[in-house]
Amino acid sequence: MTVYTPRRAARVLLVDAADRVLLFAGTDPARPGHAYWFTPGGGLDPGEGPAEGAARELAEETGLRLTAAELGAPVWSETVEFPFDGVWYRQEQEFFLVRVPAWEVDTAGFNDIERASVTGHRWWSVAELTATTERYYPPDLPARLARALAAHRPTADGGAAC
Repeated sequence: MTVYTPRRAARVLLVDAADRVLLFAGTDPARPGHAYWFTPGGGLDPGEGPAEGAARELAEETGLRLTAAELGAPVWSETVEFPFDGVWYRQEQEFFLVRVPAWEVDTAGFNDIERASVTGHRWWSVAELTATTERYYPPDLPARLARALAAHRPTADGGAAC
């Protein structure tokens, strides 16, 4: 029987002006051949809300500093089960959509495990995600991203039409 460690997390769909989402390339230290792409974000600190955690993680992992209020409401939530570094997690996570004209990713805020397990980053379009044979999480990311982009189109004044 698998024993799961409960975890709450917040993740960010950081999307540029070309509707491409930022993903990090990573590996599981306990499974070196298990390479995958994933969104910025991570576990919440004790007492931290999802928007606060998403803003903190975004700053640490990309250098982009936003307030929790600037993130708005989550665009979806889910519960996932996965192993990482020999531990099985049951993670409740919320995803926030953040649009930027462009962003130069700064990973100086990575912690030790991120420095050891993240091997790079790139911006992906929905079409590229759909066409690739590379692994990414969540596995339904292209469909989820397409729905979030359609529901939150930028308006002429720079806001989002929801």
